[in-house]
Amino acid sequence: MAGRKRGFDREAVLDQVTRAFWRAGYDATSVADLTRLTGVNPPNLYAAFGDKKALFAEVVERYRHTYGAFAGRALAEEPTARAAVERILHEAATGYTDPERPRGCLVLSAPELAEHRRAAIDAVEAKISADVAAGVLPGSTDAHGLAVFVAATVHGMSGLARDGATRGELGRVARAALSAWPAPVP
Repeated sequence: MAGRKRGFDREAVLDQVTRAFWRAGYDATSVADLTRLTGVNPPNLYAAFGDKKALFAEVVERYRHTYGAFAGRALAEEPTARAAVERILHEAATGYTDPERPRGCLVLSAPELAEHRRAAIDAVEAKISADVAAGVLPGSTDAHGLAVFVAATVHGMSGLARDGATRGELGRVARAALSAWPAPVP
């Protein structure tokens, strides 16, 4: 029978599905779309990944550990919150406009992923709070407000990328956002 695949490369199919959800979003991507795209029939798709909701959950985890891992790496590897945020913003400008993949950010574009976005704000806030506690940033720094500002900037960059903004334009957004960063304690 044409169109039926019994054996398939699970990782390759997962990558195709990730990109489909990334491009169109969860609601706009149907199982029929996914089977057309991958060539895997619905029973085999369900057997391999579960229902659409379970498949999307796996896609999100895969995305967070691959394409979207840059923010967590920056927070873990950079010595200060400012250095981490600068790296996040510049890597977002590069990644969100990469011609080899969908534009923008999967996690930022999916309404179902608000909890993941809140966790990202909390992680940035913790890094900023650590700098305040260490005396790197002034004690008057609003760590939560600054973390929300960073999230709003990254979210805006994702939207702009989806609308066709260039890497250079997003780089300028990053530089403007960093100009609002509090001066370090002398």
